[in-house]
Amino acid sequence: MAQSQSTATGARDVVEPSGDETEFVFFSGKGGVGKSTVSCATATWLADNDYETLLVTTDPAPNLSDIFGQTIGHEVTAIDGVENLSAIEIDPDTAAEEYRQETIEPMRELLGEEEIQTVEEQLNSPCVEEIAAFDNFVDFMDSPEYDVVVFDTAPTGHTIRLMELPSDWNAELEKGGSTCIGPAASMEDKKQDYERAIDTLQDNERTSFAFVGKPEDSSIDEIERSASDLGELGIESQLLILNGYLPESVCDDPFFEGKRADEQAVIERAREEFDADATATYPLQPGEIAGIDLLADVGGVLYDGAEATVDVGAATDVDADGAVDFDSMADADAVVDQLTPGDETQYLFFTGKGGVGKSTLASTAATKLAEAGHETLVVTTDPAAHLEDIFGEPVGHEPTPVGQENLDAARIDQEKALAEYREQVLDHVTEMYEDKEDTQIDVDAAIANVEEELESPCAEEMAALEKFVSYFDEDGYDIVVFDTAPTGHTLRLLELPSDWKGFMDLGSLTKGAAPAKGDQYDEVIETMKDPERSTFAFVMYPEYTPMMEAYRAAADLEDQVGIETSLVVANYLLPEEYGDNAFFANRRAQQAQYLDEIRDRFDAPLMLAPLRRDEPVGLDELSAFGEEITGLADVAEADVPEVTPS
Repeated sequence: MAQSQSTATGARDVVEPSGDETEFVFFSGKGGVGKSTVSCATATWLADNDYETLLVTTDPAPNLSDIFGQTIGHEVTAIDGVENLSAIEIDPDTAAEEYRQETIEPMRELLGEEEIQTVEEQLNSPCVEEIAAFDNFVDFMDSPEYDVVVFDTAPTGHTIRLMELPSDWNAELEKGGSTCIGPAASMEDKKQDYERAIDTLQDNERTSFAFVGKPEDSSIDEIERSASDLGELGIESQLLILNGYLPESVCDDPFFEGKRADEQAVIERAREEFDADATATYPLQPGEIAGIDLLADVGGVLYDGAEATVDVGAATDVDADGAVDFDSMADADAVVDQLTPGDETQYLFFTGKGGVGKSTLASTAATKLAEAGHETLVVTTDPAAHLEDIFGEPVGHEPTPVGQENLDAARIDQEKALAEYREQVLDHVTEMYEDKEDTQIDVDAAIANVEEELESPCAEEMAALEKFVSYFDEDGYDIVVFDTAPTGHTLRLLELPSDWKGFMDLGSLTKGAAPAKGDQYDEVIETMKDPERSTFAFVMYPEYTPMMEAYRAAADLEDQVGIETSLVVANYLLPEEYGDNAFFANRRAQQAQYLDEIRDRFDAPLMLAPLRRDEPVGLDELSAFGEEITGLADVAEADVPEVTPS
């Protein structure tokens, strides 16, 4: 489909600078949706239109170097062949360490070793990585040499809410004490910078937010939630780019004609629910988009109204000769071994970035395990409650049957989890002060402070963490399947020093404010570290960004928490019986190359799942899909062991 001139004009108005001050454009979206490609294309287009442009990525798996074909890294680097364009790949680990050292160094001459050690432990908070990325944004705000700064991966709502807490900076900083991002004293110098940054983010004359997604209903749902969250913070999202729709010219069989029709329906939905003039599209290409010419094509389509070029011959880096036998690459027996529970309750985690099919795969595995006679619970932490759509049954905050014998499902309702956590903490604080006769303590004020601090996004994470941990105490299940396993960020909360567990310190909230649960957390971590009890399956589709994000996340889990990856799931493989043309031959060859690289990077069995005309919905379709991909149909009920609950 051609890009309409009105849509291109709307998109151009969003990204093109209009004033004398440096302006900022943020591209946000899940991994693998083409966010980096769109960011690079936008920056290139701006530079080609004589705007001095800086492109910044905070993506933990940056691929700007691959897209531009040159080394970039953690320093601002001029882009070869594009006048007016520079780029930097901010390394999140380096940035976090720089933030820690910047915070600690001024204190070394003032504090003793024990106090310094306490601060260092405090700065192991996973919030520090997000704030370090935000700090870099603040640094680039003072860049008058650039007309526009393009950010690949915007600061999350979580980070921005941290910066808005507490609402009265002066009053809170005067109290002293600690925050989850450093001692209050260290924040004083940053106060004005952070307030100015928030003001700039909320100024839609200087800052534009654009979302990038796939032409899929789940992607639109996720973007709507994110846009709503930003809206509550006073930040307006102004552009939606749907990337990777199937070109009409290559869809010459019923399978891909149907897929294309579904995508076009989603695009129409997006134009109805968002501003149609600020909803742009770009088609799927036969290979990955890299190099100045293809980036110019993307920019021309999005911002000049040009018609997209789909050149099958552009994918010259893959060998598309001959058929690709995906089935021969699967490790069927090893997959069954990883999915089948042993003598104690087993925990199976499907983890990965949004949009890679975790919910469907978790539900499919749970259905087949239940069919084999295992008492199974599947739990999702997805705020979209996608399990209800998959099973066609209500799924609540507590385990409920979903129509299949031996199978229950549950989802963590964030609001209910937070309410439960608030009640738990406030009851504990009230009990702490009930019997105290120390008249110097203003109990009402102390409780009021705790109530305020429970509005923190850190409290939301702790609430979800508390509920997550509770599922390890559910009796009667042979296996618990988690959809969207806790991220390394959340797991590092579990790894905080034992006297900090169950607590987020934001100013006046003391370490005793939340009930101590160190032993329980330790037991959960040890269970997740035990490969005999827990299986971690990373889900991805075989492309560079999803693979690298999964690889880095897996490395973080092993390095920081001691959890090994047990299984890799490659999803959305192009079926061999459809798409008999050069376009899809190139795409299959590219997928095969990445499957080889996935094997090289991950020391784990490989489970393969094909692209389907429609996602499986209902128990019958889940069962059939599971028989195709899991091998669990070969597990007889007679082989089911007696399981000892944990």
